[in-house]
Amino acid sequence: MSQEQVTSPPSLIDLLAKSTGQELVELRKLRDQAASTGQTLDRVLMTRGLDEAAVLSAFGEDLDMELITEFQGIQVPKLFVDNVPLSFARAHDMVAVKVDNGELVVVCAHPLDIHPQDDLVAMLPCAVRFALAPRGEITELINRAFRHRADGVDDALDDLEDTDIAGLAAEIEESEDLLDVANKAPIIKLVNSVLFQALKLRASDVHFQPYADRMQVRFRIDGILYDMESIPKNAQDAVTSRIKVMGKMDIAERRMPQDGRASIRIGDGEVDVRISVVPTAEGERCVLRLLDKTARTYNLDEIGLDEDNLKILKHYLSYPHGIILVTGPTGSGKTTTLYGGLTQISTGEKNILTIEDPVEYQLDGVSQVQVNTKKGLTFAAGLRSFLRQDPDVMMVGEIRDVETAEIAIRAAITGHLVFSTVHTNDAPSTITRLIDLGLESYLVSSSLVLVIAQRLVRTLCKTCHTWVEPEDQDVGTLRGIGLDPSMLKDGKMARSPGCDDCFHSGYQGRTAIYELLAMTEEMRELVMKNVSAAELKRAAIAGGMKTLRQDGMNKVIEGVTSPEEVMRVTQLDLM
Repeated sequence: MSQEQVTSPPSLIDLLAKSTGQELVELRKLRDQAASTGQTLDRVLMTRGLDEAAVLSAFGEDLDMELITEFQGIQVPKLFVDNVPLSFARAHDMVAVKVDNGELVVVCAHPLDIHPQDDLVAMLPCAVRFALAPRGEITELINRAFRHRADGVDDALDDLEDTDIAGLAAEIEESEDLLDVANKAPIIKLVNSVLFQALKLRASDVHFQPYADRMQVRFRIDGILYDMESIPKNAQDAVTSRIKVMGKMDIAERRMPQDGRASIRIGDGEVDVRISVVPTAEGERCVLRLLDKTARTYNLDEIGLDEDNLKILKHYLSYPHGIILVTGPTGSGKTTTLYGGLTQISTGEKNILTIEDPVEYQLDGVSQVQVNTKKGLTFAAGLRSFLRQDPDVMMVGEIRDVETAEIAIRAAITGHLVFSTVHTNDAPSTITRLIDLGLESYLVSSSLVLVIAQRLVRTLCKTCHTWVEPEDQDVGTLRGIGLDPSMLKDGKMARSPGCDDCFHSGYQGRTAIYELLAMTEEMRELVMKNVSAAELKRAAIAGGMKTLRQDGMNKVIEGVTSPEEVMRVTQLDLM
């Protein structure tokens, strides 16, 4: 009988090397580092910026755990929501995705966190099977599953009593944890619970708006304001004072506007809050802008660029020098696009510097500087000092004046790639805007390589997404954006009638529509002649540029958004 050679299965390190493309020597060093620091290997690998899906794939093969990457249409079982606290699910990145043969399938992002897995099993009244999934997808599922829970806001409102309202909390910690509300005064608990709920629902702004009989809390989600809880009128001053304490403002000053900043934590994540308080006839109105530092940055292929535009952008990102400008109104996703571009070229071989106001997200391998006008650190001053830092790529948060524009152009002409933003309606008018600032047309034409105009449109909710025959009113709206019903796929258009997941709005999340104007030789000659923005636009369209509205039309055809959304955010194209 011939004896077959028995081969041992590949080790975890071998699987990681195969999956991630990393050298075995480097992976062994990381394994030793994890052992010496007491951290789990999966968390150490994540801090090194390795591809999460590749790492989880290797762990899944080694531990015989399923890797789930497709989450469309998944509903978190009610059994999980009813038995597991939100704080636990978020802290340990775990959520149930289905019930399979009597077993609750729970996905986790950290396969080696054994103790939290044991704790979860103890919380649930049924058998549990663990699988793996990327952290970002788990967070999104948790947010959707728990969004209808009150998150302590109702409890905090019930706890409010006149005696509590009279005495407000003293100074807060430097960075307060929103999850730590157990022993807090009711006013603090209320404000923390409102902010926690806002972050969970992906709100960008929280409004505390006073009325004659109440204080109304409103969240801006996907660019639209929604009314949330109402706070009793007798608690209004205490809530306002609490917010002022957070922002280190003067509590006694009630007749002048004030601005402040705060930093709050959710577990191990940190969120910057910009606070504005303005006196009104009904009392002081507070608006808090939330910047979640733990939110992930997006790659270029995730932000709404179609195949043609993505190819154009990647082409110009490889340029050694020149200016790439992104334009659009406030809140149109310009920073996300810039960060996506920087992430694309941040390979470790280039020295990348940014000056921003404020620094919204931390980028690995990029030196980020925050504007400080009180101390003289303006965009222009920062950009000027960057030129002495041997940079390859520089990003300026915004070109607001001729001084910043001139330094950016000088940097581009002397061999640097410069990214920045401006506020204009479309790509061609960006060029005339630079000239209106006082720049010479020959400098603009020789330094500018690409202008990107963009807008954010709400995307149709995937949970209640359906394809329907367009009705008469739909046909009118479609034609309003230049889309004939005959251009639709199978003569049908996408609709989301609304469900619990999307607040019955029909929309959930946002994507961008783009207009990319490349500076070809023809465009450079027109710029040198100081032609109008309308003429530049006609020439660009003749040269193959897709306008914002045309890109929006394509997204309507693909079922990504609605014609009403495209109509809302775009102006009529000048042909």
